Amino acid sequence: MSDAVQVGFVPFAAAPKGVLVVFTDESLKFGPAVRKILGSAAETVKRAAAAAAFKGKHASSLDLLAPAGLKLDRLVVVGTGKAGAIKEEDYIKLGGATVGKLKSNAEAVTIVAELPGGAIKPAHVATLVAGVRLRAYRFDRYKTKKKDDEKPMRAQISIAVDDVAAAKKAFAPVNDVADGVMIARELVNEPPNVLYPAEFARRAAELRKVGVDVEILDAKAMKRLKMGALLGVAQGSVHEGRTVIMRWNGGKRGDKPVAFIGKGVCFDTGGISIKPSGSMEDMKGDMAGAACVVGLMHALAARKAKVNVVGAIGLVENMPDGNAQRPGDIVTSMSGQTIEIINTDAEGRLVLADVLWYVGQTFKPKFMVDLATLTGAILVALGTEYAGLFSNNDELSERLTVAGRATGEHVWRMPLGPEYDKQIDSKFADMRNTGTRSGGSITAAQFLQRFVDDIPWAHLDIAGTGMGAPSTDINTSWGSGYGVRLLDRLVANHYEGKKK
Repeated sequence: MSDAVQVGFVPFAAAPKGVLVVFTDESLKFGPAVRKILGSAAETVKRAAAAAAFKGKHASSLDLLAPAGLKLDRLVVVGTGKAGAIKEEDYIKLGGATVGKLKSNAEAVTIVAELPGGAIKPAHVATLVAGVRLRAYRFDRYKTKKKDDEKPMRAQISIAVDDVAAAKKAFAPVNDVADGVMIARELVNEPPNVLYPAEFARRAAELRKVGVDVEILDAKAMKRLKMGALLGVAQGSVHEGRTVIMRWNGGKRGDKPVAFIGKGVCFDTGGISIKPSGSMEDMKGDMAGAACVVGLMHALAARKAKVNVVGAIGLVENMPDGNAQRPGDIVTSMSGQTIEIINTDAEGRLVLADVLWYVGQTFKPKFMVDLATLTGAILVALGTEYAGLFSNNDELSERLTVAGRATGEHVWRMPLGPEYDKQIDSKFADMRNTGTRSGGSITAAQFLQRFVDDIPWAHLDIAGTGMGAPSTDINTSWGSGYGVRLLDRLVANHYEGKKK
């Protein structure tokens, strides 16, 4: 993974070069540091704002080329909206929107971290710069020819701040989380001929560099563990499945870990119940849940989170080979429960069933959260703005909801209930792997719930948010890296150094 931009911190007094970015609100006033930098050019900005009807509204901009009185190529004034109305969660969007105003040929950029009311606080500077990095991310390594508007920015971006040391200290852990998001994006964006289960596992093993213990279970190991549900999905591919167990021990010895589990279907044809060909190429992203878990484990380990964490991902390809499982097959999961295969395209829940059971029985965690691009039904219900949240625990659900509001990675709680179990009852086995079209995302969650025992658990259906979601202020990539910031915030708010 390589950065499109290089970011550093400088004091307010440093002379800007190339492109200067400053902020104002609807008052069209500037803070003292910006006024000092602009000097007499402030009048030019005022006249240009009037001529362009620039009102300082949120994410609007005023662009001046070679502004008189300043030794700059460009001056970009970015609006923040109503005075005093900017919230903590807005700073990351502001950083991203700012990068969106820059040209790809910019080589040197200075962003002055000051609002009309004064210097931006170090914690908010850190969040703003994370937005800068996340928006600048591009995945273009396979393009040998690029049009001018496709060329990535290669700028050195200097963030002018009131206190350089404080800004660097605040940014360090936030930067680690941004790295985790981009690791997740890289994995989701990779083509399936490059990122198959063994290669995905190898990349997850690179987390050892930041202190994560990584164990990779191959097909033989999973067979010994009787992971029949996961292996049933994997058996149709020439690429054998893998389960990867990642552990970060940053908490007290003996403390129960928190656990995150990801669905990692590196490519999903649907198997024998094959999907239509239209947009099947998008099924390279059916491992966005596993990608999130890898990115999250990097973030927590790199920032040395004071918590014990288990991350587990089940990695398979779902292919229609002559050896693939069939509708009507019955498999035995690691839990001992039997599953009748009704639709081989309902494969993600089979993968998660064995990994959830393994994590729950092996590590006895405080809670488990799984992430999966599990159902198209969640797209129908929630679109691409919210992930579906299903849980057996009100406290965990509320904590996830609050973390979602704070990070902008929103979740919406959906119902669970024994009434839905009737849809996945089987005449021939303990359960079917799918129900009817009605409530498809709910019955999928009901299925998973059978493999969590009484452990507090939440399931996040990220089919609408993990891949192919619309561009935002902080992401123009097909892979969003959804979930890394959400779950990092959940851990930071409630589980670092705490007993609950």
